[in-house]
Amino acid sequence: MSRLARLEGSARFLALVKLANVGLVLIWGFAVTFVFVRVLPIAEFQAFLLLVAFGNFTISAEFGLTSIIYARLRRHWLGGGVGGDDGGFRLEEMGVLFLFLGLLVAGASLILLAALAGGWLATGLPLLFFLFFLSACLNLPALLAKRALAAVDGNFLWEGLDCARRMVTIGLLLAMLAGMDPRLSVALQLVVSILVIAYAIGHVHRRLDMNRRHWLAFRVGGGHVRAHYLRDIGASAAFTVSDIVAYNAPYFTIALATSDPRPMLVFDFFFKMSRSLSMLVRATVEAALPRITRAYHAGDRVRLRQLLGRALGAAMVFAFGLSAVLLLAGDRLFAILFDGRATIDRADITLIILALFALTLLCVSVYVQAALGRFGALLARSLPFLAGSLASAPLALLLWPDRFDLAFLGLYALTLLTVAGLHLVSLRRLVRA
Repeated sequence: MSRLARLEGSARFLALVKLANVGLVLIWGFAVTFVFVRVLPIAEFQAFLLLVAFGNFTISAEFGLTSIIYARLRRHWLGGGVGGDDGGFRLEEMGVLFLFLGLLVAGASLILLAALAGGWLATGLPLLFFLFFLSACLNLPALLAKRALAAVDGNFLWEGLDCARRMVTIGLLLAMLAGMDPRLSVALQLVVSILVIAYAIGHVHRRLDMNRRHWLAFRVGGGHVRAHYLRDIGASAAFTVSDIVAYNAPYFTIALATSDPRPMLVFDFFFKMSRSLSMLVRATVEAALPRITRAYHAGDRVRLRQLLGRALGAAMVFAFGLSAVLLLAGDRLFAILFDGRATIDRADITLIILALFALTLLCVSVYVQAALGRFGALLARSLPFLAGSLASAPLALLLWPDRFDLAFLGLYALTLLTVAGLHLVSLRRLVRA
């Protein structure tokens, strides 16, 4: 076994590499807010937050197909590459997925252009907004490359490429503060991402021993998809749509409920904390997925229970660490992040911490069950989250209009705690099956 293969097989080393990349992703995410809140007027920044939410919708609207590809390709890889005509993985599926992602980006771009032209997204910087949206959408082909490589035990190339991409884009973001035109900065970020992702997709092509025919055989790939796993696609699509709306809808329901920017900024702060935590949890779970998937497909329930317990324990370490940071410096971090344009109090931070602990358990369950192709179970757990997310802002406005921000956070945290309990039951059933 080569040195690279030994490192790939080490869950600890793989977790460290992924966490290093997550650190850069987190820095990039906070840098976006840190920079744009300073280079844009507050009204433009509020519109920018809506653009970010729309970008999140678009990125997530691949309906979990990359997760399906991971689950199918992983089972194919562990089975020694056997399968295809009998319903197993076929390389033509990659071309169909790539076509779908391209159409998704094109459709979302047209919607954004219509919103900008019609004044539904009011901004004096339409070119900047459009370029930023395109740069965000490039995470879709990046996700395809990442999950395809992970399925065939090839994580390290992607992690290295993505680290390089993030470092360059962070530098270009910070250059705005030094006077670089924001449009030029975002355009250069777009070019860097295209080059990196193109190289990664090329490596997927070589690693899977694909040829041009596989990418262009849409009829063969589409027919295989229709014949063998439309049910998975339906459940995954419904789950993903539900999840997208549940996580991002508060941006829009808060905007409808009040013109006060503070509730939006407080939720955006929670959203950034939750994204930070979920990325750390994802890195930990992804490092364990090679062993978890092997145990599951081999029917080794004892080993599966042990690995799930370790993954959940490691995830909770991150939840405790982030909670400590928020208790000690949450108010100062909030002030720095939003340039002192609003304040956050101890009650807000307490509710955010409760929500983050619930989110940790939820994330472990989602990442593991998606990798195993259990999309029906995930859909059933997502619907209560969707209902609670949509109802939190209207109920807060109705029940406690004078403290709308606190009431909303309380209801949203309660929703997450309830859904986390449902996911805990689901995980217990998984290891006992």
